[in-house]
Amino acid sequence: MPNAPTVRALRGATTVDEDTVEQVTERVQELLGEVMARNGLVDDDLISILFTATADVVSMFPATAARGIGFGAVPLLCAAEIDVPGAMPRCIRLLMHVHTDRRREDLRHIYLHGAQGLRDDLPG
Repeated sequence: MPNAPTVRALRGATTVDEDTVEQVTERVQELLGEVMARNGLVDDDLISILFTATADVVSMFPATAARGIGFGAVPLLCAAEIDVPGAMPRCIRLLMHVHTDRRREDLRHIYLHGAQGLRDDLPG
């Protein structure tokens, strides 16, 4: 018997090699595409997305990149990541809230580029 749809949260992160509008756009859009594809999500499944970026990513808001590929109807918010000494540089993270019938352990959290080692404990 399938699980009843419920609200779940997905994590993800990526890094940029340079803080440029082009690279932030490319990497955020890639991350969103992977999270959606690997979790079998469609637009109507989305509730909201919170993006954070480290202090060295200031060329644009990650939400602007998301809107560029059709996420304009989804509530999006950007925030600054805590500036912890030794933290991964040029990193953009997301927390996506979705409606899904998948069990928590079946969700796929996506970490791309330099962010791949951030959360080895989560299923990928």
